[in-house]
Amino acid sequence: MPDTAQRLLVGTTKGAFLLDGSPDRASWSVRGPFCDGWPINHVVGDPVTGTIWAGGGGEWHGAGVWRSTDDGATWTLTKLTTGQVDQWAAGDPEFAQSIGWRPDPVPFGERFAQVWSLGRVGTRLYAGTKPAVLLSSDDDGATWSLVEGLTEHPSAADWVPGAAGLVLHTIIADPADPAKLWVGISSAGVFASTDGGGTWERRNDLAAPESVTEVDHPAGPREGQTGLCVHHIVRAPGPADVLYQQNHHGVWRSDDGGRGWHDVTSGLPSTFGFGIRVHPRDAQTIWTVPLNGDMAGRYPPDAAAAVWCSRDGGASWHAQRDGLPQQSCFFTVLRQGMAGDGLDPAGVYFGTNTGSVFASRDEGRTWAEIARHLPTVLAVEALTITT
Repeated sequence: MPDTAQRLLVGTTKGAFLLDGSPDRASWSVRGPFCDGWPINHVVGDPVTGTIWAGGGGEWHGAGVWRSTDDGATWTLTKLTTGQVDQWAAGDPEFAQSIGWRPDPVPFGERFAQVWSLGRVGTRLYAGTKPAVLLSSDDDGATWSLVEGLTEHPSAADWVPGAAGLVLHTIIADPADPAKLWVGISSAGVFASTDGGGTWERRNDLAAPESVTEVDHPAGPREGQTGLCVHHIVRAPGPADVLYQQNHHGVWRSDDGGRGWHDVTSGLPSTFGFGIRVHPRDAQTIWTVPLNGDMAGRYPPDAAAAVWCSRDGGASWHAQRDGLPQQSCFFTVLRQGMAGDGLDPAGVYFGTNTGSVFASRDEGRTWAEIARHLPTVLAVEALTITT
């Protein structure tokens, strides 16, 4: 049997990093930064080919997707939009020469500033942007096209940006059926497609509207909907389309692909958080990192870190604290900052805005800090490598 090892793909405000784990996940080494120090919002990999993609950018760089086919040794950039650097360089030949700038055309002009999310679905690669646009590529990210069915959705004119802007931050699919897709947009909610992105349905309805009283918060559930400021979505394993989401005001579960949502926040210390992760084999096991509140600092309640786990689909929750800081802990775990591997027992990982990455080899029972002093961690994903 071939040996396997875990690699964590980490996006930060100062480039992408790769954390290489030993086969037993007991020791880790850090490589990076990559991608010329660009802000990298998300990094994903293909376990079959080993290709890694990193999406990011901003007002200065413009938006783009970086690609590595040699374990991170070298990277190539597909630039999608222009940024301020292009304006400066176009008007200053000396500056352009000093940075090696060339007036290469970009496919989307100034339409969006950043790539916020990536999703590998079969052989197709998807990218979500800020402002919210969905792109697809059938040549491993070399060229991209708009997924017009979402871009031109009848509700698009009413989409309202969240505090971070109008961002398409989550892209997930049914592994057994690549035509079934879900995306999360803040603050427009959850959208689903059953035909590979040709058409989209908005799915934010409460399964039992009468069971949820209106909340005195702009992002709270009301008028039969969960609230449109969805922070992250995950799909549980198995043939049933069981989804979980952490939104601006709680954790929610859907047993029918998002057509109806149940509030499963009861038992958690707060209704606010970003990251959520589901077990690779057990649809009833989920993890999340509650934060103390939207306007209260966005750090762990009582400044004591804990990953909260449910083993019964959100009916009950318990805190997992062993190895996590329990005093003066003020970090934030952002929406794409949680990851999990497919090993047994399952590994769970999260990164913080203070530059740490924590790992658990035993499904959250115990934790260890495996990297520290990185730039602000924006995203973590796990990739299994065959050695």
